[in-house]
Amino acid sequence: MSKQEELYLVLQEKTAIIFKYLIKNGANPRDAEDIIQEALYKFILYIDSIDPNKAYSWLFRVAINQYYDLCRKQKKEVNVPFEGFEFVDDSLLPEDYVQQTEMKKEIHNILNRLSPLHKQILLLKYMLGLSYKEIAEMLDLNPGTLKTYLFRARKSFKEIYRKEQTKHDRLQRK
Repeated sequence: MSKQEELYLVLQEKTAIIFKYLIKNGANPRDAEDIIQEALYKFILYIDSIDPNKAYSWLFRVAINQYYDLCRKQKKEVNVPFEGFEFVDDSLLPEDYVQQTEMKKEIHNILNRLSPLHKQILLLKYMLGLSYKEIAEMLDLNPGTLKTYLFRARKSFKEIYRKEQTKHDRLQRK
């Protein structure tokens, strides 16, 4: 296999992950494809100046920045779409389905209240199922630093969840 074919396969795999991330982050498929195409174009333009060890994180960062630019142009807030949470079981009772739907809404709201980095890390880890190594490479972070950020992201998520539960409990008592 030639170097060009290897590069093509690697880029195809990595851009598929970036595409999924963009969709999970609220981009429509057409915009996500355009963003990936533009990021790949810039990658080809600047390939000589990109550190090969950081190519994936460079490509990811360019794609994410383009998505944020698109959102600003469209005056659209960057929110995790509610539809992105698919863990519905067909064998659920109607009450369980309603309860699961409410839980999805809570998760959605909490994710959108986190810092962009924390939201990004949680989405990559738990919605896309990426490994620590893959996320660290994608975000150009040391794996130890990533684990610290992930710990903090989970902690922030739990704190917001607990506050919401406390508020909900108080309302229920009234």
